[in-house]
Amino acid sequence: MKLAKGNIDWIIFLPVVGLLLFSIGLVYSASAPISAEKYGGVDALFIKQSIRVVLSIFALIFFSKIDYHIYDKLSKPIILSAVVLLVCVLIFGVDAKEARRQLDFGPIGFMPVEYAKFAVVLYFSCLLAKKQKVIKSFENGMLPFLIWIGLVCLLVALQPNFSNMALILLIAMAMLFVGNTNLIHLIFVGIIGCIGACGFALYADYRVARIKAFFGMIDTPMQVQQALIAIGNGGIFGLGPGQSKQAYRFLPEAHGDFIFSIIGEEYGFIGLLVIIAAFCIIFLRGMQVAKKAPDIFGYFISIGIVLTLAIYLLACAAVNTGLLPATGIPLPFLSYGGSAVIIYSAAVGILLNISAQAKVFVGNDNITAKNKSTTNPAS
Repeated sequence: MKLAKGNIDWIIFLPVVGLLLFSIGLVYSASAPISAEKYGGVDALFIKQSIRVVLSIFALIFFSKIDYHIYDKLSKPIILSAVVLLVCVLIFGVDAKEARRQLDFGPIGFMPVEYAKFAVVLYFSCLLAKKQKVIKSFENGMLPFLIWIGLVCLLVALQPNFSNMALILLIAMAMLFVGNTNLIHLIFVGIIGCIGACGFALYADYRVARIKAFFGMIDTPMQVQQALIAIGNGGIFGLGPGQSKQAYRFLPEAHGDFIFSIIGEEYGFIGLLVIIAAFCIIFLRGMQVAKKAPDIFGYFISIGIVLTLAIYLLACAAVNTGLLPATGIPLPFLSYGGSAVIIYSAAVGILLNISAQAKVFVGNDNITAKNKSTTNPAS
């Protein structure tokens, strides 16, 4: 395994580590009531989250030291392993809320969909870099991408997991747009994808109920009502750390999918702005890394990682504020979870490695990496 030397990009590293460390106290506050009831102690989930944050910081640093060019050779095995894991979860996965989304390895739980979305990013980045000369062609350009994203989305849909399926499809389409694919092909595929997603959404009664609630045809779901109450309770400055009222079993999944609302309740509008600002710093710096990446492969990986983080942040915030139908979307780095937070951190580690090789760090905005001017379309 080849390790790459270079300065660490503190503008990305520090906000990510800050969000991870903040999640420890935030999860403790949001999970204490349910932790005491289900796990026999108020700190049960807090301890698990603390361990996962430590592992996530390790993953962040570890992957920042691995030369990102290795994924050019590993992208095919990575996407194949993601497909295998998605098949395995359908066969051996743990049943929860009428779905199979997690594989349990003793005390360790793993959600293949979290791995699959970044597998798609890496594999698409590799294909986009190699197929630029034929990218306008449907057979040689668009079709290979459609086969893989169709397979991944189908397996995710069968769990069933509509929200992640839709977001992975959106990430893939955004990468294809950035990758200069034929716009007519992309629009056609987008229309077909939307029709398929709508058909799948209408297939289950509970999804239909969520859509009706979103459009005001029936009452708003209880979790959305409580999420809005939480944000309203927080006002401008919040109730203070650990002072959440909605976490006391009023708001389901307060420590998971609806932790955005707990931030609003405890830290107020100002707290939410700070969190969003931290993400914006990561996004803007990530786009700068993409622009200055040593080659087109690094460019597409950087874009894909930033797109994934941004789309999941926006989706989680929109669900918590009633701008999207209620569904389960965790907040990157902050929601309680094992595989998600570690994989997100590993992905940002890859972004840090690209930044290091492009010499994008404080005090040196000049690019010294080879081939940059001729291989990166953003140059």
